[in-house]
Amino acid sequence: MIKASDFYLALQRLGLNFFAGVPDSLLKDFCAYLSDNCAPQDHVICANEGNAIAMAAGVYLATGKPGLVYMQNSGLGNASNPLLSLADKEVYAIPMLLMIGWRGEPGRKDEPQHVKQGRVQTALLDAMEIPYIVLDANVQDYASVLTNAYQLTIETGNPVALVVRKGTFEAYKSRQKSSCPTFEMTREAALELILQKCGDYHIVSTTGKTSRELYELRIKRGEQPCDFLTVGSMGHSSSIAAGIALKGPDKLVICIDGDGAMLMHLGAMVVIGKLAPRNFIHILINNYCHESVGGQATAGDSIDFANLAQAIGYKHFLQAKSKAELTTALDGLSAMKCPILLEVIVQPGSRADLGRPQSSPAENCRAFMAKLDGDRRCSTNQPQH
Repeated sequence: MIKASDFYLALQRLGLNFFAGVPDSLLKDFCAYLSDNCAPQDHVICANEGNAIAMAAGVYLATGKPGLVYMQNSGLGNASNPLLSLADKEVYAIPMLLMIGWRGEPGRKDEPQHVKQGRVQTALLDAMEIPYIVLDANVQDYASVLTNAYQLTIETGNPVALVVRKGTFEAYKSRQKSSCPTFEMTREAALELILQKCGDYHIVSTTGKTSRELYELRIKRGEQPCDFLTVGSMGHSSSIAAGIALKGPDKLVICIDGDGAMLMHLGAMVVIGKLAPRNFIHILINNYCHESVGGQATAGDSIDFANLAQAIGYKHFLQAKSKAELTTALDGLSAMKCPILLEVIVQPGSRADLGRPQSSPAENCRAFMAKLDGDRRCSTNQPQH
């Protein structure tokens, strides 16, 4: 395996000293080392991968030096526009290195949402005409690999990718201590309370541990899981839920979002505020970090969500930091005008034995649509007054 410190020094020797991206579980040890050893202006955890590409482009324009942008391969979709229309050698010719975690690599077991992405990963880079080099734990002379990649991006003015296999980096434990205060609730405790109060509503949950915990809580309650678990497409749960609210049954639709996911496509909230669906409730579970991929900080602790919600057209904002506050907020939701934003601040962390949904995404989708259809039929059969 490659030590994160050695890899970082090899990049420094090439004169590469700006890093930006969105965390990935395959790259978490390298990212943790960056957070420990880079100044804030030299390592930026961005809202989405396209932001990171653009920021690296700006750094190059200011300094003449390439940066390194890291991401999970699912983030290549967010990055493709600025890669092809900004950094590409046929446009502005801005050199940079990409470090892409290869989730769903063929031959390795992974989650359903990663399988297709992993299978087409190298074909996508070929189609985008981005040269790539595969890195794994067995690469001995990685310094030469980095040198070749760096020289290639400088010579061609085109991004060059390092596709990183699982297990490439040696484990690294961050020295940073959380500066966040301690809160009463865990995310799972908050979700359990949400189900107690709002379990019969139509629920769309964001990617990562939120959906995993929601699924297991349904099983624990002896219920058939029928929520829409957004296992991929990070940042889009609110738009999915808004579409359901606009065209589905009259029953309330709840989007359970995360801070990292919400920030990734924050513009979706502006559209929701403008549309003002009369049955849309947006619950933000905010733990100030990208917990599912290593616990790296988000900007979730620096935003005034109350003012944001008001500015973009949400009708009400509530905040809960305890079970008592969350209970009061949930009890009052049905009487409020929508859309509503409820921020629930929780402590990072999850059970060590947290499992994954046993149903496939397609099965989950069918169960959710069946529930929608059942509620629609019930609504249609109600006597008209």
